[in-house]
Amino acid sequence: MHDVLDPGDLLADEWEQLSRSGYRVHELEPVVRASVVAGDPAEMLRQLDALSTAQRDAAWPYDEPSDTETILGALDDVGPLPVRHDELPDRMRGAWLGRAVGNTLGKPVEGLTRLQVRTYLRAADSWPLRGYLPLLDPLPPGVPRLHPSAPTATLGSFTDVPRDDDIDWTILNLHVLERYGRDFTTDDVLHEWLDRMPFTQTYTAERAAYRNAVSGMRAPTTATHRNPYREWIGALIRADAFGYVCPGDPAAAARLAFTDARLSHVANGLYGEMWAAALVATAFATKSIGDTMSTALGVVPPGSRLAEVLRWVTAMRREGADADTALDRIDVELGAYPWVHTLNNAAVIAVALLWGETFLEAIGIAVTAGRDTDSTSATVGSVHGAVHGNGAIPAHLVPASPVRICSAVRDFDRVTVDELVERTLRLVARPLHA
Repeated sequence: MHDVLDPGDLLADEWEQLSRSGYRVHELEPVVRASVVAGDPAEMLRQLDALSTAQRDAAWPYDEPSDTETILGALDDVGPLPVRHDELPDRMRGAWLGRAVGNTLGKPVEGLTRLQVRTYLRAADSWPLRGYLPLLDPLPPGVPRLHPSAPTATLGSFTDVPRDDDIDWTILNLHVLERYGRDFTTDDVLHEWLDRMPFTQTYTAERAAYRNAVSGMRAPTTATHRNPYREWIGALIRADAFGYVCPGDPAAAARLAFTDARLSHVANGLYGEMWAAALVATAFATKSIGDTMSTALGVVPPGSRLAEVLRWVTAMRREGADADTALDRIDVELGAYPWVHTLNNAAVIAVALLWGETFLEAIGIAVTAGRDTDSTSATVGSVHGAVHGNGAIPAHLVPASPVRICSAVRDFDRVTVDELVERTLRLVARPLHA
């Protein structure tokens, strides 16, 4: 599914991307489906390229720019916040460890629906979520499968944090910042992808951009050519390192995230990474998730779908709705989007952070919401750790001492959380070099 080397997947997924973004392609659905069934690769690619000429409906109510000048120009209105630098080491460790633990808690049930996750948790006597999930065999009725990583990401199956792209990208972007500084370019990011990240360990939009780059393309074409996944969650999961090195400065974090995201994403895909980076950066300067959320929203173009979604999630919290009601609304209003889209998963992150009082409550909401559970839980864990510090992460979730992370990024496999924290703090303590 969603294979960037399969013309059938690309054609079907591109039609879906356009249909969810206001383009007039609905009358083409029978032709697209028939072409995919017929299976002629050349014809499917011809139709795929023809879809690039589709026109957006004039009644489309959103304003979703992707150009550098418009997006970055709007960040001038988002100012920095004061940070307690004496608290940074503890909060930075909370962010890195929270990301690693949160990611692992969500891995086994990645891709399941909300109902399927809850069915599994109840069968495993893990409702509400209290720790790493046990591996059930056989699976309970109604749960068709677990994620392929489940045998190495469930209770008792690991000592080192299991490898995952949600952590790989954080590590790789820390390396980008170490090597190139704050003035890194999108070409610099691409160079490090090709040099340090195996193609087979990338997915959807990142894999499409990687394929395009190997063919000789550069950003922003890498993000748009035969890439139906350009508004999915892939860029959002790459954001955290930019927030880590810009504590208290959401605009600066968002600018760095934009430079990274434009390699593979447009519109809400871009905004998702900018928002997540700003969220993390702001988290180091507040003790309130609500304040963190409201500040980070300032980097998202106000006329976009992402801004609309985040506004109504925040409004529901303010009006006293419970978390299940908020998740119900996500299912109803955003359920038609792919399970790895930016919009529905960003909404889940927002609900988990706003309603979850403790680390496990917040992660529990992200996991039980279904969809891209490892990604949402990683971001939730990172933000929660940055706000509340290392002590907020329950000791029984820390797999070993020292905590080591398995990684596909060259030269970083089994790096310790403590080393990552130390390297990140060095970038905060001095200006990032040019």
